[in-house]
Amino acid sequence: MAYLILHEGGTGEIEEKKSRFIATIRPVTTEEEARNFVDEMKKQYWDARHNCYAFILGENADIMRFSDDGEPGGTAGKPILEVLSGSGVRNICCVVTRYFGGTLLGTGGLVRAYTDATKAGLDNCVIARRIPGVRMKIRVSYSDIGKVLFFLEERKMKQESSDYAEDVCVEVLISAEVKDRFVKELTEATAGRCELEELGRQEFDEIVL
Repeated sequence: MAYLILHEGGTGEIEEKKSRFIATIRPVTTEEEARNFVDEMKKQYWDARHNCYAFILGENADIMRFSDDGEPGGTAGKPILEVLSGSGVRNICCVVTRYFGGTLLGTGGLVRAYTDATKAGLDNCVIARRIPGVRMKIRVSYSDIGKVLFFLEERKMKQESSDYAEDVCVEVLISAEVKDRFVKELTEATAGRCELEELGRQEFDEIVL
């Protein structure tokens, strides 16, 4: 099953009653990696009042953690986690740094601020869909390679490699769910003059935002 991942991290910042909220978001794949990132942000923003965070790991959100880092319970880490969870993105960690502006925001104000900062950070990230894929090898004669390349280009399927020898061999990575249709349509397009071989399963990422 396809799922969303963080392809490229980003940052976002908001200000609320002179308090600055800086969201830094990064892709992570393990809990250790997420906690190392949190420590890195705490060192970078050592003079900030709070460095609150949340992270989600695994295709099915198997691991979810958050911390209020001294803010009133439920006003920081949980709102960050709820934004991340609502986005559907996995393998993601967000640290929201707060520089206190001298005015108390109250619990409702804190929840809104941490929520809005996280959303601002997400707006500057690159999101991808991780898709279960199949690597296919296509062997075809020189007289039919034009048909094959046109077929791939028309469907926006990217060549992974090509080898021009006695025949032409092209490797492509396609979504597993379209494999049967791919084989049928390419066989028809070349009147059965191509050889198709499945080389293995491999996930790949498709940028969506």
